[in-house]
Amino acid sequence: MTNFRTESDTLGEVKIPETALWGAQTERSRNNFPTGEKMPLEIIKALLQIKKAAAIANKEVKSIDAAKADLIVEAIDKLLALDDEELRQDFPLVIYQTGSGTQTNMNCNEVVAHMAAKINPDIEILPNDDVNKGQSSNDIFPTAMNITAARAVDKLEESLQHLIDELKAKQEKYWKVVKIGRTHLQDATPLTFGQEVSGYVSALEHDLAYLKQLNPTLGELAMGGTAVGTGLNAAPGFADIIAKEMSTLYGVEFTADTNKFYGLAHHSGLNVVHGAIKTLAADLMKIANDIRFLGSGPRSGYGELNIPANEPGSSIMPGKVNPTQAEAITMAAVRVMGNDVVVDIASSQGNFEMNVYKPVLISAFLESAELLAGTMTGFADKMIHGLTVNEERMEELVNQSLMTVTALSPHIGYHESATIAQDAQKEGTSLREAAVKSGLLTAEQFDEWVVPIDMTNID
Repeated sequence: MTNFRTESDTLGEVKIPETALWGAQTERSRNNFPTGEKMPLEIIKALLQIKKAAAIANKEVKSIDAAKADLIVEAIDKLLALDDEELRQDFPLVIYQTGSGTQTNMNCNEVVAHMAAKINPDIEILPNDDVNKGQSSNDIFPTAMNITAARAVDKLEESLQHLIDELKAKQEKYWKVVKIGRTHLQDATPLTFGQEVSGYVSALEHDLAYLKQLNPTLGELAMGGTAVGTGLNAAPGFADIIAKEMSTLYGVEFTADTNKFYGLAHHSGLNVVHGAIKTLAADLMKIANDIRFLGSGPRSGYGELNIPANEPGSSIMPGKVNPTQAEAITMAAVRVMGNDVVVDIASSQGNFEMNVYKPVLISAFLESAELLAGTMTGFADKMIHGLTVNEERMEELVNQSLMTVTALSPHIGYHESATIAQDAQKEGTSLREAAVKSGLLTAEQFDEWVVPIDMTNID
């Protein structure tokens, strides 16, 4: 049986598991909100780092006794040294709680206070008066949101650059390998596979540029706004010290020189950056779909690409290989698109001085960034890296295509060229045979004018 201790808060006494580092407010939330995933540990760690910086700032501006500030810092360092599994034990609260994240903020305050008591019971550290000094859930939680989001986007950018590099290697390798183009799912004029891949690369490079351009907006911190944006109970210079500490710690340029009323009530930065993540997801969906369709077969589909065999593809069909990395990244893209709706609606909610959809907003944002970062790495390493082309199949389809007739238009006209293509289709002959049969050109002229590699305008 679990042994309990009794603590009290402003509402009365609460029974708490004896070994738990949390206190009464955490226990109330744990019982009142048992449903859903736990608050991301990235948020917990960011809150702890901010509270550590707050203790340093309060000491510097002489808002707190130096001994208390030092003990808070020591307690937080001890918590941050724990591995994720150990840390999670004392941070049990879920995403679906109060919309300001107040209970998670109090969870941090209580755990730090109890850890401080274990280190030095002779110095009393109070959750609200000491650990939370100069702070409000309303400004520290959105500060943690922006910090974790900015770091997640940095990791996402690294993964995206890795995928771009892998695609560029294929672009260079297959720059002059001719294949048939397709528009509207119908045959079009030839291009090279390298050219086709260059389109993928350019799309992703644009996405990377969008992220880099927009990510700095997450550097604007709400810290110092306290309850409603006025900064009540926060000492002058307090928030600036915290922003400087966070910038040094994370290598990201953060600033507290912001409009605090905006910082508490709006999450436009998170919304616009997630929009760029959604745009990336859309491009990844297109690219992954193209590659898996071009690799369909191996004998009854397009068959132009050879997809790496990473695992057996069927429990009943021996030897089957499936484009599983493409399937994983497109499923992740679907989730990101759904998360964008969550972020968009959550950003629009709340009343007056505060948005109260903060936990679900940051949870959706972090999930999107993590999903795409992970699946892009898998897609790059386990699909794109080992991807090869079936040059014989590409050549066969180019030779069978009727749209190479486009090269004849400058010589014999659009109408006559169309007639040749239509006759070849009706009679089941090659384009070359139909062209010569028309009497409008010789076989030698056809061979001179219809050169697939020349039609690509390759460098």
